[in-house]
Amino acid sequence: MIARAALIAAPVAAALAGVAALAQSQAPPAGPSPQAATSTASRTPEGAWASFNGQPNGQKYSPAAQITPDNVDELEVAWELHTGDVSDGEGDLPSIVWSATPLFVNDTVYVGTPFYRIFAVAPDTGEVKWIYDSKAELKAVTQPSLKNRGLAYWQAAEPLAGAACQKRLYLGTMMGELHAVDADTGRPCAEFGVNGVLDVNQWNAPDAKWPLSQLQPPTVYRDTLILGWAGKDWESQETPPGSVFGVDARTGERKWTFHTLPPEVAATSGTANVWTAMSVDEEAGLVYLPVSSPSPNFYGGNRLERAPHATSITALDAETGEEVWTYQMVHHDIWDYDGTSAPTLVDIRRGGETIPALIEATKQGHFFVLNRLTGEPIYPIEERPVPASDVPGERAYPTQPYVPRPEPVIADRWPGVSRLADILSLGYCSRKAEALRHDGLFTPPSLGEGSLVFPGTPGGVEWGGGALDPRSNTYVVNSSHVAMIYRLLTREDYERETSGQEKLTGYHPQTGSPYGMRLTNFLNPLGMPCWKPPYGSISAYDMDTGELLWRKPFGVVQKWGFYMPKSWGSVTIGGPAVTASGLIFIGASMDARVRALDIRNGEVLWKAQVDAPAVANPAVYTYRGRQYVAFVVGGNSILKPEVSDQLIAFALPAEGPDAGG
Repeated sequence: MIARAALIAAPVAAALAGVAALAQSQAPPAGPSPQAATSTASRTPEGAWASFNGQPNGQKYSPAAQITPDNVDELEVAWELHTGDVSDGEGDLPSIVWSATPLFVNDTVYVGTPFYRIFAVAPDTGEVKWIYDSKAELKAVTQPSLKNRGLAYWQAAEPLAGAACQKRLYLGTMMGELHAVDADTGRPCAEFGVNGVLDVNQWNAPDAKWPLSQLQPPTVYRDTLILGWAGKDWESQETPPGSVFGVDARTGERKWTFHTLPPEVAATSGTANVWTAMSVDEEAGLVYLPVSSPSPNFYGGNRLERAPHATSITALDAETGEEVWTYQMVHHDIWDYDGTSAPTLVDIRRGGETIPALIEATKQGHFFVLNRLTGEPIYPIEERPVPASDVPGERAYPTQPYVPRPEPVIADRWPGVSRLADILSLGYCSRKAEALRHDGLFTPPSLGEGSLVFPGTPGGVEWGGGALDPRSNTYVVNSSHVAMIYRLLTREDYERETSGQEKLTGYHPQTGSPYGMRLTNFLNPLGMPCWKPPYGSISAYDMDTGELLWRKPFGVVQKWGFYMPKSWGSVTIGGPAVTASGLIFIGASMDARVRALDIRNGEVLWKAQVDAPAVANPAVYTYRGRQYVAFVVGGNSILKPEVSDQLIAFALPAEGPDAGG
């Protein structure tokens, strides 16, 4: 989870700124007939960007083709806006993490802010039409920073003439409230919840240690909103158990609840929640849940019973919440390898047949490509033996799913010691590496010096996910490559190491379990990564064959005001968008630039400096014949300390006084 990564990956910013039974149980029950859905086409109007991932199918694809590889270098700023909703944490307010995807729908650009306000903006000028203020309490109760990933949009299939709230925006808050606002006027929709506000915490039981934070916008299916929630991870053994809610888009009345943990596991554990985006097959009526790991995240002795939905992709009937199938991506997860992003839906073409599929990119760098109607693998998935735990009370699962095709974006073993970091630290990196346990992918957390885990919890692939060109079935995804030390501590050792300390780095109590935890990036005393670069990459795959088309280091590291070599790449936050003209638009990099790449080869064709790292998925839209690419520029301490309140849109130069107006 990025919220969790923020707690432990800031040093990377500084440094980079410088079996069989469970396997068989996954054979899912028969789902809808394959004839029920043979297209991932969305009902979203052409030219719009109406949801967090552009479309309910999670493709992040725009049919716009005005901006091309030949003219993209002519892009200029069309407009920009500063919301004023910004904090670096030095004053009375916590710092912000602004990861909101702008929406373009209803002839308006809409964006939610980390102060839980909505801005409605003219799409061609950036002029503010109206602002809605939720007046939410600005406290970082479940996350280290104030956070917002944007808005959801709904409109009535048969709108009532003259009636208000036939088009709505939904804004969540960290305190667990969901606000419904008229998309035309910015006024609350009174019939929703209580005077336009739904208190999601009314369903928070048992172990309601924190609010069910609504940081990710709801997923919309017809007249149903599907809500997950975010919590405070790494702190406790017993926490609110994972639950997903289906509510009426008009009234907020709860239609259904899906529990991700069986009662016997929920009694001593919790979470396994859905904190990230979900995707929807609108024709099949299915919603796809990327489910996270249970608590405590790095010790599972309290939850040895089977929990098939934990760290899974699970398909539900979007109207009823009934399970259709589930596929577990990690058995008995003790690495925090959550499901992080909405599955991308794709119609795979093979031998004259069209197969309805989905792609789930993971923190461990695998791509689970499944039939989205039945949950059956499209490309073979192997159960491979993995290392056993040596921690008293723990019992690591003996095998884990491994996906050899499409080729993982992360190697099975860490890349080895960086010669430069080792020399400059007088051999510290190599000595430390020899002292750590590392048995390849799925090395369990350990006591003593700890375990070298690669990739660590920041990924791999994070919540931004990938993007798909459905015409060629080219799938594009950026990834981070971070080596971490996972160190369990007995309760006595944890108390001894943390007692009286004002500033603790990487310590998390896992209260109620026998062990506390310390997570650190594998850095030398100078703050340099002890592992070889690249630290981030971007890849493209042909999903009809599973073939890797190309992979390149992506982004640029900054330290001490200098840019590091491009071959190093950068840890990235936020995903790409693709267009029909063959372009990839993406921010995500540490160096606070936004870029356009050629989807054919990954070549950077255009870049522009913005005020901070653009750690949100971009939006691509067309208004009055002019194509725009919009970025939220908010920053994130994982990459660098800069934060911003900038919303900026780029377009080709206008042709004539009336162009685009």
